[in-house]
Amino acid sequence: MRASQKQWLGKFLVGTSALSLMGVAQAATAQEAPAEGEVNGDEIVVTGIRASLAASADIKREAQGVVDAISAEDIGKFPDTNLAESLQRITGVSIDRQNGEGSLVTVRGFGPEFNLVTVNGRQVPTAVIGDGGGPPSSRSFDFANLASEGIAAVEVYKSGRATVESGGIGSTINIRTPRPLDNPGLRGSLSVKGVYDTSRNEGNPITPEISGIVSTTFADDRIGIMIAGSYQKRRSSTNTASAGWRDGYLGNENNWGSLAQPGTPRAANITNRPDPTDVYHVPQSASYALEDINRERINGQAVLQFRPSDDLTATVDYIYSRNTVETRNSNVGVWFNHEDTSSAWTDGPVAGPLFYTERFAAPTGVPGPNALYGGKDLSYSGALTENRAENNSLGFNLEWKGPGGVTFELDAHHSTAEVKPVNRFGSSMSLGNAVFGVRNQTVNFENDLPVISYDMFPGIDPLNPALIASTGNAFRNAYFRNRIDQVQLRGQYDHDGGFLDSIDFGVSYVDSKVRSAFGTIQNDDTWGGAGPAADIPDDIFKLVTLPDKFPGLAQPGMIQSFYSFDFERMADLIEQKYQVCSNPATGSAQPGTCLANFNTDRRINEKTLAPYLQVATVFDLFENPAHFVAGLRYETTDIASAALVPVPTTTRWVGDNELNVVFSGDSAFTKFKGSYDNWLPAFDFDISPMENVKLRASYSHTITRSNFANLQGGRTIDTLFRVGGGTGAQGNPGLIPFKSKNIDLSAEWYYAPDSYVSVGYFHKDVSNFISTTRIDSSAFGLTTPVNGPRWNAAVAALGASATVGQIRQYIITNFPSTVTGNIINAAPGDPLVNFEITTPINSDQTAALNGWEFAIQHSFWDTGFGVILNYTIVNGDAVYDNTQPSSVPQFALPGLSDSANAVAYYDKNGLQARVAWNWRDKFLAGTGPNPSYTEAYWQIDASASYEFIPGLTGFVEAINLTGEGRRGHLRHKNNVTFVQPGFARYSAGVRFSF
Repeated sequence: MRASQKQWLGKFLVGTSALSLMGVAQAATAQEAPAEGEVNGDEIVVTGIRASLAASADIKREAQGVVDAISAEDIGKFPDTNLAESLQRITGVSIDRQNGEGSLVTVRGFGPEFNLVTVNGRQVPTAVIGDGGGPPSSRSFDFANLASEGIAAVEVYKSGRATVESGGIGSTINIRTPRPLDNPGLRGSLSVKGVYDTSRNEGNPITPEISGIVSTTFADDRIGIMIAGSYQKRRSSTNTASAGWRDGYLGNENNWGSLAQPGTPRAANITNRPDPTDVYHVPQSASYALEDINRERINGQAVLQFRPSDDLTATVDYIYSRNTVETRNSNVGVWFNHEDTSSAWTDGPVAGPLFYTERFAAPTGVPGPNALYGGKDLSYSGALTENRAENNSLGFNLEWKGPGGVTFELDAHHSTAEVKPVNRFGSSMSLGNAVFGVRNQTVNFENDLPVISYDMFPGIDPLNPALIASTGNAFRNAYFRNRIDQVQLRGQYDHDGGFLDSIDFGVSYVDSKVRSAFGTIQNDDTWGGAGPAADIPDDIFKLVTLPDKFPGLAQPGMIQSFYSFDFERMADLIEQKYQVCSNPATGSAQPGTCLANFNTDRRINEKTLAPYLQVATVFDLFENPAHFVAGLRYETTDIASAALVPVPTTTRWVGDNELNVVFSGDSAFTKFKGSYDNWLPAFDFDISPMENVKLRASYSHTITRSNFANLQGGRTIDTLFRVGGGTGAQGNPGLIPFKSKNIDLSAEWYYAPDSYVSVGYFHKDVSNFISTTRIDSSAFGLTTPVNGPRWNAAVAALGASATVGQIRQYIITNFPSTVTGNIINAAPGDPLVNFEITTPINSDQTAALNGWEFAIQHSFWDTGFGVILNYTIVNGDAVYDNTQPSSVPQFALPGLSDSANAVAYYDKNGLQARVAWNWRDKFLAGTGPNPSYTEAYWQIDASASYEFIPGLTGFVEAINLTGEGRRGHLRHKNNVTFVQPGFARYSAGVRFSF
């Protein structure tokens, strides 16, 4: 964030905090005036926003340890339409957005992989397929799968607790759904609204959303039924300018793609070349992409409760969700070969590019729709990603309140989460097209948006659809399924009076099975053109403009327009003409489809047994009420992991710097086992030194399990490798979980029913980090022409300065018996390919993380006005050093950043209004050889509603009201990785409650 923005942020928070504290001082000496609501005798029933805030404050105040919560404002009405959007209002919680809405949650700097999500105290399966471009492996919970209308509350446990499921170093987030016997009688709501998304590039941007919930009890409130459901459609767009980069080189390195060394001819084209010890990145590619997104989400819940006596309650519940997301991508882009280049750079020690230009040779043939004439390509590509995530959970709970303060609870559930493609092509597909004949191409990095420009050779019009030819393509098929069976037996003894307050004991058994599968069919041998442009009819293409898709970011000189195309029609056409699916260069497809057969198939079974014991005490300390809770949870986990390993047979050289591994089509499962156990203590102390003030101190151990990719058995080799060698991966089911030793301190003052001030400090010592080590190894006897007899013959004939392209052409011309078309096959005498195999291990690396959380929630007497302000500071001792090159291994904690929220609301006389501002500072988004950062961003949301008659309310909502965008980069801000403009989303509707 720029300094001016931080100054503005500081002034804003100081000003609003001062205003709030004025109210605090007033409230400290006077009782809060009655709020809006119904008064029955001495009871005041608060409704709406203030009811939600008061309920959340009660949860926080009465909790053991550090807990924050958000509660529904009314049945079927959560503060935000998306659970993640609501969670970001909590101190220390930040979110990641996908397709314009909240999806994944970060708590106290720990990302979604480090936060366990439960529903009604049950561990739930996850199903996140990502972009569909690789085997799914994440344990992250995607909050976009759940509508908020069927949620009663969300609780964020920031400190460990023996009675709570383990798995979250950052937090355990428990989603509570409504229970009819908790609120007897007939209650419900029905909501209908329309959503207008201004990001939509084309087509109707208005979509419907409808939700309803009905809860009723009968038979003297002994039987209760609740049914809830929602249906949502949404059309949006995400437009992205992006750049890909080579590794971070030192100025004195001489690698493929690095800058020419001083004293060589090409060095004269470099302005302000990075010094020998400076670090820099050279661009590899750049593109503008337009994505149109169609999302359909269906949620449903059903609960049946039976209470035959006051002491016995039986509950059967079912939760269903289905989220189908289709993303259509159209993009124009360039790729660099790093030969005849010019560039200019900023000063070091981390040098950023100002521009990067490359010039190319003229086409070897005559341009025209009926000829393959060579030359450098301008890419017109398209992609389709379409997947459906489906979740089912059937649960049973039996609670018996026995005599003498004893309670037993038996809880069991069977839950599944599955995500898979819903079309005949796969989960993520890309089709390449190109116009050949680029004379030069440039990317300028001096603005927020990278400016991509090009110049064609005479006679070649890039906007003539008759010159567009089909090139390479890939069809990827990903599948993920997680099944969890869990049984919990919980017991509690509530002691009446004395030092002992309660004893909690129990055991949990979780049986989790995961299947992650992936396959791809690919045609990499056609990047120079699968056939003449005349094969593709002109009417399949549609001209699309670009500057208007990047409002506030577009720059003079950028590409003005390009061609998108009908994806399904193009896929069918190139299958008919080139058999891209039925006879691909790599992989195989299911008969009659483009669905790739799986060549990666991982099966993981985790079984965890966890008994626990917790003792709570209550006493007076210095004549002040105090509580001390001590708990211990023991967990033992057994892991069985099997992986299907594809068997490769040979290699082929298909492009200047593109070589392929050819697989036989045969695969074999390899199986490995692992196990571990953990003792997880938790201690909580609190004292009230004065009325409505609570001081807390907690110490706990928490764990987070590795992602599924790290636990796989077997070794996989990536299909594509380079002149310098290839890559692969090998899992390790013997990995033990991350472990964090946590200290939490907090002070809280609850000076009114829905108002409080709190300050908290947290410290985490984390160990058992998983690092990746690269092992140089050959694999399966695979060989490469590079540095083999044919390569050496070409160098001897052409000279040491020969380019890779020249060497390749020499081999094609002089060794025809080893060549098929323009593909160079493996031959006797070729050396073995060196593969860098990435393998996860538990390292001895540790990290310390600490931070502060400040929060004010204040209602201004009986005016109806109120504010919520919070600020989180997160610091860590593992920071990435951008001045080190990619060859130097580094360890850093991603996700650490400060964050803040400011919410102003009004709730009185049937009118509710809220404006919410959320900010997150720059953070490290990814680590490895090269760091990636997401720059600071903020967003303003607003909503208002008015109850026209009792039970009938009209409402309006706005998300990202000012249309703030996002941007990311590598070591230098000019090493931009993505830029996305932001757009507002509006909705309006009516809600009927009874």
